[in-house]
Amino acid sequence: MNPNLKALHDANVSIWLDDLSRERIRSGELAEFITKKSVTGVTTNPTIFAAAFQDLSQYGTELAALKGSSIETAIAKLMSHDVAQACRVLREIYDTSNGYDGRVSIEVSPMLANETQATIEQAAQLVTQVSEPNVLIKIPATKAGLPAITATIGVGISVNVTLIFSVKRYREVMDAYLSGLEQADAAGIDLSTIHSVASFFVSRVDSEIDSRLTTIGTPEALRMCGKAAVANARLAYAAFREVFSCERFKTLEVKGANLQRPLWASTGVKNPNYSDTLYVAELIADHCVNTMPAKTLDAFADHGVVDGDTITGNLDDARAVIAAIEAQGIALEPVYEKLEAEGVDKFIASWEELVAGVTSALARA
Repeated sequence: MNPNLKALHDANVSIWLDDLSRERIRSGELAEFITKKSVTGVTTNPTIFAAAFQDLSQYGTELAALKGSSIETAIAKLMSHDVAQACRVLREIYDTSNGYDGRVSIEVSPMLANETQATIEQAAQLVTQVSEPNVLIKIPATKAGLPAITATIGVGISVNVTLIFSVKRYREVMDAYLSGLEQADAAGIDLSTIHSVASFFVSRVDSEIDSRLTTIGTPEALRMCGKAAVANARLAYAAFREVFSCERFKTLEVKGANLQRPLWASTGVKNPNYSDTLYVAELIADHCVNTMPAKTLDAFADHGVVDGDTITGNLDDARAVIAAIEAQGIALEPVYEKLEAEGVDKFIASWEELVAGVTSALARA
């Protein structure tokens, strides 16, 4: 067991791998990540699958069998198959942790990001297609996604809420989760069977705000570069603690309800001048999940440092950082709105790439 990753796991941070492929499953590499790198979950997105499905040595036979199917049917079957296989690899962790970990996420089509009812329907379809209890359905935290989250939780489906950039939207996500739990409770569903994580994006915040600070170019502005993303995530964690200590949740908790844990996403560092473990080492606290691309996971395994809780003792500093950035004339809510819109666009572009890739692979299979 890698000591750095074990220390992170022991600090009550769940380590999830932001990558999945059939080769990783069949070769035993995913199982090895569990035993040697403390990995307890997996997240996926269209970009990951678009790359994976080009490998005809892994997917050729199945693609050939899907000839004549619609592209949407082919994609759904391929994704669901791999996610189900990964769910089985992680099933023991799911069972021993009572559903807290051992999760694999699969995403509704980003083409539905602004369609509530279609998202609800596809979430239910994906649960049926994967047919494993430890699957998480990824739903984006768009305005249309919020009622879909409530409705999906309300029928007992566990959800990974994705594309969260602001504390304001995160509070709306937590409210949607609690509303879903209340609906599930009213329907007589066992609340202990419902789990959720809220994927709060990190590195993209620094990329956007650093660009604006660099344009301003003053010494005061430049001193704030590389600080926004961690500060923003830390304030999200403060909101998490506040919401899940309120009476509304406590009423549900006594009936078996689980926390909706914050998940730090987009934790691969994009600026080469920053530490490649920045968004892991600086976001350690109880009940967090950190989903990492393999490169970030390996970097932390090699030289990551766990120095206790790095969030709760730094909340005043986080507030000061955000105030200092706003003092430079940067309005943050429009930044977060821009990042959400771009995030949806990027996922749509990845989905279109996935469609084109599967179309090409079907032709070659």
